[in-house]
Amino acid sequence: MPEDDVCRVTCVHEDKVNQINRDIEKQDTMSVAKIFKALSDDTRIKIAYALSIENELCVCDVSNIVNCTVATASHHLRLLRNMGLAKYRKEGKLVYYSLDDDHVRKIIQTAFSHIEEGKHLDTATKS
Repeated sequence: MPEDDVCRVTCVHEDKVNQINRDIEKQDTMSVAKIFKALSDDTRIKIAYALSIENELCVCDVSNIVNCTVATASHHLRLLRNMGLAKYRKEGKLVYYSLDDDHVRKIIQTAFSHIEEGKHLDTATKS
């Protein structure tokens, strides 16, 4: 039985394919993939979401929010920082993290908005 989500005949729209391939070659897709890979971990997405709500949190706050040790929170925050998604500052013996910029905040908020929209659509179709 054939799948209904696969083309049944081969039909390549060469003009579209060639244009998109030229555009893709100009992009740093590996760096974008690394961003999404960094955010693909449940703990890191929780941390990023928390930082999208609160502009700045210390490592101890983050560890309590995601229910992990300070060392684990620090590890995840360091990874987000190394990926360019978060930044930090020291204040005495405390280390505070924030999202790197508004672009990162928008990525996080858009992802959660997309999920919420999908929940509303699921509810509407079940009614």
